[in-house]
Amino acid sequence: MATLETDIGGVHLELPGMVASGIMDETGHSMVRMFECGAGAVVSKSVGSVPKGGHANPCFMEVAGGYVNAMGLPNPGIDLFKEEMDVAVPHGKVIGSIYGASPEEFSHLAGKMEDYGATAIELNLSCPHAKGYGMEVGTDPKMVGSIVSAVKGSVSIPVWAKLTPNTHILPEIGRAVQDAGGDAVVAINTLKAMVISPEFARPIMSNKFCGLSGSAVKPVGVRAVYDLRSVLDIPIIGVGGISTWRDAAEYIMAGASAFQVGSAIGTDGVDVFKRINDGLLAFMEEYGYDSITSMVGAAHE
Repeated sequence: MATLETDIGGVHLELPGMVASGIMDETGHSMVRMFECGAGAVVSKSVGSVPKGGHANPCFMEVAGGYVNAMGLPNPGIDLFKEEMDVAVPHGKVIGSIYGASPEEFSHLAGKMEDYGATAIELNLSCPHAKGYGMEVGTDPKMVGSIVSAVKGSVSIPVWAKLTPNTHILPEIGRAVQDAGGDAVVAINTLKAMVISPEFARPIMSNKFCGLSGSAVKPVGVRAVYDLRSVLDIPIIGVGGISTWRDAAEYIMAGASAFQVGSAIGTDGVDVFKRINDGLLAFMEEYGYDSITSMVGAAHE
């Protein structure tokens, strides 16, 4: 009988799908709800050193093929977030997502997340709409390597790095993570985007620039995972536009050992994980795959 268990970057998952950072993960109770709905793990909302209000409205809207957002990394700060971790951690695996402006800040935050019970750390190196914390950090291989190395030296739990698609040197960034001792990479974050109102002749988002997520980005994400698989030995988590078992299977066959779901929780409801899990199992049993591992990278063969 086929199994959905998988091992990814030092973490064993009973189910391969995780909640992507920023969706149903702001509070401990919302994270618990996602465990109950079939998520193998939840990646927390990205948390920084101090409380942050984020960008003014409008900062989120639905577009053809998904959502655009320019939230600006709103969060209560790492100290207050302990309250949410205390609620969620007893119920399942929580991957603590953090952002910072320097290796030292990332290390401090990672240590706090480990103290709070996080199963692993996800380094948000790729937000396309937060000045000073996003692509300025995540598109520099040297800086990425320095951050990963510093965090690895400060915690004993696995360290994953979430990468941006908004660069032509993605494989080089992935290698920097691997060379610095990173346990896995997560690909992809949102695509840098903009929406303009013809009536007002100006960008709709208060921040002007935003990030595109949802089904429209899936082919970009699958290609990114395929490219990374070609150059990396460490595992890959695929994310971007997954709403069905077929989407998940594409990422796995491109080279991902697990996957994350974000926008589809909004468009398809919280039961999306159960539908994906059931569909994956049925496909695997029909086509002779006994495990997720046996599917990983099948498109490369």
